[in-house]
Amino acid sequence: MSAVPLRNNKAAASSVRSVTVLGATGSIGDSTMDLLRASPERYRVEALTANGNVEALAKLAKEFSARFVAIADTSKLAELKDALAGTSTECGAGESAVIEAGARPADWVMAAVSGAAGLKPALAAVDRGAHVALANKECLVCAGDFFMQRAAKAGACILPADSEHNALFQALSSGNRDELVRVIITASGGPFRAWKSADIEQATLAQALKHPNWSMGQKITIDSASMMNKGLEVIEASYLFALTPDEIDVLVHPQSIIHGMVEFSDRSVVAQLGAPDMRTPIAHCLGWPDRIKGPAAKLDLAKIGQLTFEAPDFERFPGLRLAYDALRTGKGATTVYNAANEVAVAAFIAGQIRFGAIARLVEATLEDWIRTGNQAPLTSADDAISVDHVARNRAAALLPQIALKAS
Repeated sequence: MSAVPLRNNKAAASSVRSVTVLGATGSIGDSTMDLLRASPERYRVEALTANGNVEALAKLAKEFSARFVAIADTSKLAELKDALAGTSTECGAGESAVIEAGARPADWVMAAVSGAAGLKPALAAVDRGAHVALANKECLVCAGDFFMQRAAKAGACILPADSEHNALFQALSSGNRDELVRVIITASGGPFRAWKSADIEQATLAQALKHPNWSMGQKITIDSASMMNKGLEVIEASYLFALTPDEIDVLVHPQSIIHGMVEFSDRSVVAQLGAPDMRTPIAHCLGWPDRIKGPAAKLDLAKIGQLTFEAPDFERFPGLRLAYDALRTGKGATTVYNAANEVAVAAFIAGQIRFGAIARLVEATLEDWIRTGNQAPLTSADDAISVDHVARNRAAALLPQIALKAS
């Protein structure tokens, strides 16, 4: 049984839903808190976590009367306790406290802790059968097989919070799994959509951060520019919806109005449209199986005028091709893809490599991983974290020679 409900049976939602937000001070957390703020009669906050922003976490804890808060940075526990002195909010710090936040009895959990650090807290929520809105890519990219198996076994409901996967989630409810032909994930094409390969190679950090449609964090904006983000989304879609690589297509759509489409056996194509605002997919997850009022701008297609589409260019954006390769290889390769990309993006931000070298470092790391012959199915969070660690070290070791190579 899939942990992602492909049909909405409209089961009655609780009158007041208890909510935990893992990663409450990040961009996804901020959008989630904005939605909670708009409907205080519908939601009660159980737990909130942050990496190191004590001031923002304490402010949210007071505003929403959170029962428990956790800060990942253990050195900031005393500061957090001082900030919440006189309140009834319990405080914790470190990995164990963030995991505790996921394990606490909330009906609905937003899993938005970035990186591999988000895996165990999300699993803590999954293992008790919660509704988990998944915004952490690593849960699926690094550990997709066993993460979804654990969710199905526990009876957890995985709700895709990413705009493209949420679009597919909504469109898939129009048919049965055996009627599906393919899903289509749309991509804006990023700031370099019309650039020549030589220009992409030399792109600056400032240029990579100028996304034409979305306002996002630095890492994901750079991933969008390289289309590595779309590659990660292909991998996520495969695990979320039990799809083969051949059942997932990518289509460049510069306006970012259609977020995903599903083609069925009768050749009907069902699409989900909306203004480019992350609060829309989060609102869908937060209200599911009902719908709540969202704050995003009303979609005005007449004002937009036209919607255009292009095939993705795997030559100019090799990161997308590498994602399909990693997905087909399996056995930890997608974990390596993600880890190497994180190392590469950090190196680009630090000025150690050109923009074009990001994909080359990922490819070199994947090839090195395959040559070692250590591929094996990942069966636990510790397995995934171990592969992630090895891949990061190998990517760092390969970095100097990749930096010296011309395109």
